Amino acid sequence: MKAVVYQRYGAPEVLHVAEVERPHAKDDEVLIKVHASEVTKSDCEIRSSKFPVKWFWLPLRLVFGVTKPRRQVLGGYLAGEVVAIGKDVSKFNVGERVFGTAGFRFGAHGEYVNLPEKQTLVRIPDNISYEKAAATPLGALNAIHFMRLANIKVGDKVLINGAGGSIGTFALQIARDMGADVSVVDNGIKEAMLRSLGIEEFIDYTKESFADRGKPYDVVFDMVAGSSYADCIKVLKPAGRLLLGNSNISKMIKCALTTRFTDKTAKFIFAKETEEELSHIASLLEEGRITAVIDKVLPMEQAAEAHRLVETEQRRGAIVLSIAQ
Repeated sequence: MKAVVYQRYGAPEVLHVAEVERPHAKDDEVLIKVHASEVTKSDCEIRSSKFPVKWFWLPLRLVFGVTKPRRQVLGGYLAGEVVAIGKDVSKFNVGERVFGTAGFRFGAHGEYVNLPEKQTLVRIPDNISYEKAAATPLGALNAIHFMRLANIKVGDKVLINGAGGSIGTFALQIARDMGADVSVVDNGIKEAMLRSLGIEEFIDYTKESFADRGKPYDVVFDMVAGSSYADCIKVLKPAGRLLLGNSNISKMIKCALTTRFTDKTAKFIFAKETEEELSHIASLLEEGRITAVIDKVLPMEQAAEAHRLVETEQRRGAIVLSIAQ
């Protein structure tokens, strides 16, 4: 089968399409013919071995390969068709359309991937395309995790810093679905796209700081690794909630101190990406209450360009690879 592979860490140019061995479903696995897969920041970080949270470097190199990658096919989020099942599988049938996460197994940037039945996979609603489905799990699973953690109430004022990525675009939609009024911060090139999702206010960080506007919020969801923790706390109302989606050790310590010694709460908890969450997301998609925002769908041969667009944030939505061509 064909797959996008890389044999060494480096720039996007290390990616290329090659023939690799097709996997087979074990007793407790499903074999999926991948139709589409999102290219994510995680793909780019693992490919380059450069991480915004610096202490991730050593443990991740130990997991993925110290001198060269152990798993040469990236891609953690996919949509496709079940083409074979193991003898112990009861959750899925051959021919069903599914979407979800491959987790740290990766492999979704190849024509076929085998995953355990217990993996976070659910059926794609009939009215959703493979491309839309593939562009959903990363952003929506993390977004619903943090928006539930924020305990959003109807009428809450929510600020999302770094709203233009996969997680941010779903977070603002889910927050609005929960009844919040949402303001966002991002680069001006994403303003039109974000306004189309029904935001209350757009703040272009290249022109002004959200912290200088004097507007208070019930919830701040911060997706920017290099942001100012003090700025995020500054704009919170009394009893406000701060959620960190891209933290470091310093901010984790500050979260604990803020929650312990002030009337505000600050949290950073990794998303578990559960089947229950993805099933709920599928319902929201089917009912048209949320949607995946896609900038480009590119063929496998343009994987390097896809990585460049994601890495440099020169995009207005998700970048999806079309795998089944």
